[in-house]
Amino acid sequence: MPFSAQPPASGERYALSASLDNARHLSSLLRAVHFQDYATCLATASGLRVTVEDAKCIQANAFIQAEIFQEFSVQEESVMFRISLSVLLDCLTIFGTSSLPGTSTALRLCYRGYGYPLMLFLEEGGVVTVCKINTQEPEELLDFDFCSTKVVNKIILQSEGLREAFAELDMTSEVLQITMSPDKPYFRLSTFGNAGSAHLDYPRDSDLMEAFHCNQTQTNRYKISLLKPSTKALALSCKVSIRTDAQGFLSLQYMIRNEDGQICFVEYYCCPDENITEAEL
Repeated sequence: MPFSAQPPASGERYALSASLDNARHLSSLLRAVHFQDYATCLATASGLRVTVEDAKCIQANAFIQAEIFQEFSVQEESVMFRISLSVLLDCLTIFGTSSLPGTSTALRLCYRGYGYPLMLFLEEGGVVTVCKINTQEPEELLDFDFCSTKVVNKIILQSEGLREAFAELDMTSEVLQITMSPDKPYFRLSTFGNAGSAHLDYPRDSDLMEAFHCNQTQTNRYKISLLKPSTKALALSCKVSIRTDAQGFLSLQYMIRNEDGQICFVEYYCCPDENITEAEL
């Protein structure tokens, strides 16, 4: 690793510094939440969280644990800044998105603190590129307050089951209706598109079902336009946890295994469609 052994220049103290042998591990996760231009980054001793929001209705979080990095140092309790995710991804893939076999882009990132740019040092094949990305003051983020005690229903599926569902359901529908129940149909996905209604059921003893914890029957609708960005994370994932609370807020947590077998998580929170009344369900 070219950068991990390099100390900061004399007199420089970084609030955040980290290094990765393979920048693609970071860029693939960030692409999974790249549905808006700007993201808020929060670094703590446990790792890096990158949050993207849209219209106060959907929030995506990419979690990169400290153990994923070869070096990860945070000098304060937490370090937070807002950054252009588009620019960050462009920089991370400055050597291209697909390296030659046996090669990878090494990364060292440094942030001195409030008002300073995020600095990226990228090296591949002996060529080093330095990028400086302006940071902004972070905006207040939505708090979906999805603690375990407020979860009403939770299932864990193998991701291939959900990928097949998104391929089969009618995406001309404006909403995706999700039913979770301790009784039949257990877990049902429904759409209402140009070709009519379509339903896809998963029995609780399905081979794709890894865990099933449903306490009460819930049927909620979510705008497909809000859920579509999450399919980027779904494509990378091996498992997905689907949770709802009493108000019908939805949590989709995707478990993603990178090329080195390390586990990361991408989580989407989505508000239910408020235009749908109980009488319509």
